[in-house]
Amino acid sequence: MEKGLTLPQDCRDFVHSLKMRSKYALFLIFVVIVFVFIEKENKIISRVSDRLKQIPQALADANSTDPALVLAENASLLSLSKLDSAFSQLKSRLHNLSLQLGVEPAVEAAGEEEEEGEEEEEPPRPAAAGPRRHVLLMATTRTGSSFVGEFFNQQGNIFYLFEPLWHIERTVSFEPGGANAAGSALVYRDVLKQLFLCDLYVLEPFITPLPEDHLTQFMFRRGSSRSLCEDPVCTPFVKKVFEKYHCKNRRCGPLNVTLAAEACRRKDHMALKAVRMRQLEFLQPLAEDPRLDLRVIQLVRDPRAVLASRMVAFAGKYKTWKKWLDDEGQDQLREEEVQRLRGNCESIRLSAELGLRQPAWLRGRYMLVRYEDVARRPLQKAREMYRFAGIPLTPQVEDWIQKNTQAAHDGSGIYSTQKNSSEQFEKWRFSMPFKLAQVVQAACGTAMRLFGYKLAEDAAALTNRSLSLLEEQGTFWVT
Repeated sequence: MEKGLTLPQDCRDFVHSLKMRSKYALFLIFVVIVFVFIEKENKIISRVSDRLKQIPQALADANSTDPALVLAENASLLSLSKLDSAFSQLKSRLHNLSLQLGVEPAVEAAGEEEEEGEEEEEPPRPAAAGPRRHVLLMATTRTGSSFVGEFFNQQGNIFYLFEPLWHIERTVSFEPGGANAAGSALVYRDVLKQLFLCDLYVLEPFITPLPEDHLTQFMFRRGSSRSLCEDPVCTPFVKKVFEKYHCKNRRCGPLNVTLAAEACRRKDHMALKAVRMRQLEFLQPLAEDPRLDLRVIQLVRDPRAVLASRMVAFAGKYKTWKKWLDDEGQDQLREEEVQRLRGNCESIRLSAELGLRQPAWLRGRYMLVRYEDVARRPLQKAREMYRFAGIPLTPQVEDWIQKNTQAAHDGSGIYSTQKNSSEQFEKWRFSMPFKLAQVVQAACGTAMRLFGYKLAEDAAALTNRSLSLLEEQGTFWVT
């Protein structure tokens, strides 16, 4: 029997043992390699995580992007240089979003931080809307401000408010003159700033009775603001709920302040009229606020016409004047009445002189307008005001002006905006007693000369239609 080539049993066992050890060694080496790789990946992930934690929360909120998603979307980031590239892209997205929100690039670059509680969030407006303007029609009562205010109220892309400061005057008591006058101006100014930022909630503490759940039936002259009477601010009418200042052309439910604030943010521009803010110098913080692009239009009127109108519209406040006029034997008017008239004229004059000097903070932001010029050439003056404000005038406003300045008769009501404007502005001349005109001229002569209103030397000059009491605009007229 032939013997084959066979290894001894102990050799075979040794070879088998070597094979098994080799397998275990390879497995051990594999485990070590995996462990090292995992450790390396953990370090990379840790570094990435630390870098992601440095992303400002505002950045994530502004872009609606969770930082973790940035890592998930860029799973191939194996180096910090690539991560920096991702951050650059994210920054670019934030910049584009800022442009959509209308943030001025200069402000963004400066990195100015607003004080806590003062940051305003606005929904994005169309990019083609241009810079948002904030127009303040600054006047006094019976100067035609309701009529001129309609020039802005009638334009669909402007959010217009009619006399919101009325609520503050009714709630906060200020004595005229001195420190109290300054105090009232500061309150009015701060309220105006918040309103221009579409924070309409600032009015709620001053509305009586207080709104409930941001609903009120007592927003003063709501019907004089188209923006407060159109969808979606005009909510369905609620039966048996009386709204004191209701919308004119449609029935709406109580005013929802939240809906009104949202509508304000959606509009391209903001405008309001105020007859209670008379000190122009107090508006400097608004003109310098980077969130606002303020334009102030100061409207003035012949003080003789203003007094004649007030004596009709607010008869109860002018009983002393009427008694003086009716009493032929009384030679003098009460001094406090004359001082009040003089103080009003001086306040208007000082503000106008400041505006006409064009200080740096007001340069390009102030325009002086006489009501008489508006009444004589309404469409021309409307175009000038819109050009000054930097807002394109729409045919809608031009049509309204054409229809409402050529009426056969003036509209009824003390706040009517329907005028036969070419005749209306001088009607006061033919009903005012000359001795009343003399008092006004003596108290307001300096302001009248500044604004180009001629003094009447006698009763004949006052009522002579061929003699104009209005000078044409001179070199002093700066817009």
